[in-house]
Amino acid sequence: MAVAFANLNAASGLQKLNDYLLTRSYITGYQASKDDIAVYAALNTPPSSEYVNAARWYNHIDALLRLSGISEEGNGIKIESTATLLEEIPATPAVVDKAPVDEDDDDDDVDLFGEETEEEKKAAEERAAAVKASSKKKESGKSSVLLDVKPWDDETDMKKLEEAVRSVQMEGLLWGASKLVPVGYGIKKLQIMMTIVDDLVSVDSLIEESLCAEPANEYIQSCDIVAFNKI
Repeated sequence: MAVAFANLNAASGLQKLNDYLLTRSYITGYQASKDDIAVYAALNTPPSSEYVNAARWYNHIDALLRLSGISEEGNGIKIESTATLLEEIPATPAVVDKAPVDEDDDDDDVDLFGEETEEEKKAAEERAAAVKASSKKKESGKSSVLLDVKPWDDETDMKKLEEAVRSVQMEGLLWGASKLVPVGYGIKKLQIMMTIVDDLVSVDSLIEESLCAEPANEYIQSCDIVAFNKI
């Protein structure tokens, strides 16, 4: 049965998508597919950071599309509507229905250019500082990285190798799609995608201190960066 999504550009639709992706990396299956592209295309804008799961998924699919595209067919989804629900549009009756100001009213009753009090100045400065700090935090960039992870030999358990790779967890690191690629003489390498927050994750340190160090190096012989793209 096809997965159905409704009103993806409304708060209710985004919340349902966010909840759906809480325990999933992709819309259907275990690899990025055309189902992901369909939902991606139905979104008018990237989900805000409020919808953390949907935002994570969107950035990952965006990186995949920039890097190499998606060819997996998918299991089928249904987009019922992408229009914002009328009931979810913020109502503004207080503004619309407000009676027009009588032109004969005494203008001296309201001082639009009155001097700010010390409390008002302090509150304005605090708001400006908070906005500035928030803007700096949002400026932290992200990158999409494609890694080649090579085993020791043809007897290396590739399933355990991938488990060792994905067991490496840290703030700002998100593992994505993967596949096994034949190298020769019966040996296969693991090719895996990851998304990182540039200020939090160093790919070189990740490889040297985690992937090629104990206990992961029991299965991993070496790692190479195949592609590195800013998101």
